[in-house]
Amino acid sequence: MTNIGILGNGRVGTNLAGKLAAAGHHVTLGARNPEGTEALAAPRITFADQRTTARTTDIVINATPGGSSLDRLTGLRTELSGKILIDVSNATRDGDDGLPGDLCHPGSSLAEKLQAALPDTRVVKTLNTMLFMVMTAPETLATPPTVYVSGDDDDAKKTVTGLLGDLGWRPGWIEDLGGIGTARATEAMILVVPHILRRHGFQPFAVSLAR
Repeated sequence: MTNIGILGNGRVGTNLAGKLAAAGHHVTLGARNPEGTEALAAPRITFADQRTTARTTDIVINATPGGSSLDRLTGLRTELSGKILIDVSNATRDGDDGLPGDLCHPGSSLAEKLQAALPDTRVVKTLNTMLFMVMTAPETLATPPTVYVSGDDDDAKKTVTGLLGDLGWRPGWIEDLGGIGTARATEAMILVVPHILRRHGFQPFAVSLAR
């Protein structure tokens, strides 16, 4: 069992929390305003403010809105020191229809920015190339999906790969791209998402590698 903190209690955060808790991990969901979240509590899931969540857990998942993640997590530098930070967010600017229209960090990536701002934290980018429901149920897609992993620390990526297995990802579906610089490629994949959603609606999919 691992003590996992998730920053963000929206659809992404709560979805991940439920599956990780079911796999036997203890999960703390970090909310900006944890009051009133008691009704959402479940076995092995507790709630706290985001600073407490980052300080008291062993592995932290960033499921906050990507556009504000850098400022938010930079303020938690002390709490995140020495820990693995799994970044599943995409930093985008919305178009007129509310869907992602452009990247906040062209020529770079949120993951790279986080690693530079948090030098004592091991940042691993993953799970950012699919709709949120696929993160915890990859087997529901008709075509075997791919989840990409980027990070500079091999041990951290090995730990994250183990957690991906707990979420239902088979070893052959996990693609280690290399260092954290490779995250700019997967983050750019978000730009295809609004076009798919406009054509097919909000249906589960992942941007995958076919062999």
